[in-house]
Parts: sequence; C-alpha cells; structure tokens
Amino acid sequence: MAKLTDISWEDFSTLYLESKKPYLERQDGSLMPYHTLFAQQFDRNILERLCSLANRIRFINKSKEGALYLKNVLAHKRAMLYFSQPSSRTFLSHLAACQLLGITTGSVRDAATSSEFKGESHEDSIRTFSSYFDMIIMRSPERGLAEKMAWELSNSERPIPILNAGSGKDQHPTQALLDIYTLIRSFENKGGLDGRTVVFCGDLLRGRTVRSLSYLLTDFNDIKQIFVAPKELQVPDDVIEILKKKNIRFEIGDDLREATKIADAVYMTRIQDEWDESKGESAKIDTSRFKFRAEELALLGKESIIMHPLPRRDEIDTCCDHDPRAMYWRQMRNGMWIRAALIASSFGFERTIMDCGY
Repeated sequence: MAKLTDISWEDFSTLYLESKKPYLERQDGSLMPYHTLFAQQFDRNILERLCSLANRIRFINKSKEGALYLKNVLAHKRAMLYFSQPSSRTFLSHLAACQLLGITTGSVRDAATSSEFKGESHEDSIRTFSSYFDMIIMRSPERGLAEKMAWELSNSERPIPILNAGSGKDQHPTQALLDIYTLIRSFENKGGLDGRTVVFCGDLLRGRTVRSLSYLLTDFNDIKQIFVAPKELQVPDDVIEILKKKNIRFEIGDDLREATKIADAVYMTRIQDEWDESKGESAKIDTSRFKFRAEELALLGKESIIMHPLPRRDEIDTCCDHDPRAMYWRQMRNGMWIRAALIASSFGFERTIMDCGY
C-alpha cells in the first residue's frame, strides 16, 4: 500500500490528484482518507459511507445517553484548528463536529497571533502544533499548503492527519462533502440524486466550492451540470476538462432563469472579490442577471432546491429564506454532521460508531 513516506515531495507534488489518492488513505485497508486534502479522494462508495455515518451520528445524538456516548468516542484526542484565512461557518462547523465527538480543541485564527508573525515557517508551525495535537484542521489562502504540510508530517516522527478546510482558490473538500450530503438527503425520498440537473451560478472562476462539488457530482450517474455566470467569471478550463474526460453532460451559459426552469438544484455563489488583483476589479462586472429573487423562485420546480455555501451578499434575496426549497441553512447544519463523520473516520472509528448499541 502506498505511503507518503515512500515518495519525495517533488514527485508527490507533480502527480495528478487522482494518483495522489492512494498515498492519503488510512493504512488499515478501509480506503477511508487519513489526510483529507481534495475532493478527488472521494468516490461514491466513500461518500455513501460517510453520509451513512453522519446519519448514524445524528440519530445517536438525539438522546442524552447517545450524546454522552459520542462525547466519549474520541475524548482521548485533540485537534488544532489552524485558520490563517478568515472564516466563521467553516471554523465553527469543524469546532462543533469535534465537540460532538468529545475532542479537545485549540485554535489559531490569525497568523499575526502565531510565531509566523515573527518569521517562523509554515513547516515549523505545523510541527509545533503536531507536538500538542492529534489532528490539524487548516484553512489557508495559500494553494497547495495543506498537501505540503501533510507530506511533511507524514515524514516526521509524529505523523498526524491534516484536514483541508479550504486552500487558496483550488479546493474545499469538506464543503463539497456537506454539499453532497445535502443533495443526497434532499432527494433520498424523491428518487435519489442520480439523473439530476445541478445549476451553478455566480463566481465560478474563483469559487473553490464549485470546483470541489462539480468533481464529486461526477461520481453519480447521469448528472447534468449547468454553469451560469458572466463570461469574466465563468467556470475554469480545468473543471471543464475533467467533465469532458469523464463524459459528463454540461452546459455553459448566462441565463439563470432558463436554467432554473430545468434545475433540480441551484447552487448560488457570491462574488469572490477578495481574490481581485486590483481593488474594485469585480465591481466592474455586471452581475445583475445572476441573482436569485422572487422571479427565479417562481420558476423553480416544486421539488427542486436552492443551495449556497455562504456567506451571502445579495445573490439570493431574503424573500427566498422561508421557502421550503431553500436548503442553505440546512447545509450549514449538515456540515457539522458530515465533518464529524469524516473526523471519526480519519481516526478509524467508523465501525465503532456504526456498530454501537444506540
């Protein structure tokens, strides 16, 4: 079985993402991830197992006795939440997931409060955290940093798992997990997720949640993906190349209302102007036709849903919030459950929870 200790960083970093997957699995043969770095690590089997585990955790946690049981599952573990990029939902969701399982947590939410402010390298910071904790959950504006740190720790005398909670503009795998979990739960009593049409709308160029979810959807049968955005913010070529390679049906357009008419799920995103190369760059783009309002809501199918990774600006009107098809608040809560499932699996406790008596 492939291990990160068997390959140099130079060789590992140049592999295609799919080829990196075997190096990131647990060594117990479960095929569950040890390090979680990108969406390409998850196939349908793993996704369904994680969703089943999330459902099991939800069920157990409904009773006081069950909740107390869960708090003892990983009470011997500690997790470091290292968030050098601003976040509220992702941070709190991972924190709540750890608390569900009894994990003790520590956090750094601003690099200015760590020794990196004094010039310490990322590698030394991570090695320091690994001295005190059993897992590092990290979010960074730097592309590829989580991968590099996972390799570094795996080749140290204290290898511990790393969970990527967002890296640069490229990957946000745990967000994609909660998105898939939301889709599966939304359609589980309506014929399932296979054969659905998913519309992505907004800043598709820089939205890492879109890249990760688009890939996970390729694990399901006959999913059609429609990308609706201004031409300046349309989905990047690397996403399209993957869809073509996997023979996935897709369309690229700029008419949200027409796409809404045939959508089973509309996934809205905000403008990611924090990535602007010059101040005010995104404000020059006309995004007025890429907002979900009462008019679009009237066109949406009765069993269809609206999703959003949040935070929201004005791309979904608040008039949609109390419609039963609005799933974005449920998405947030789903994130806590699926991340708890992922963390438990990373530590090798999938079967412990699935087979318990609660």
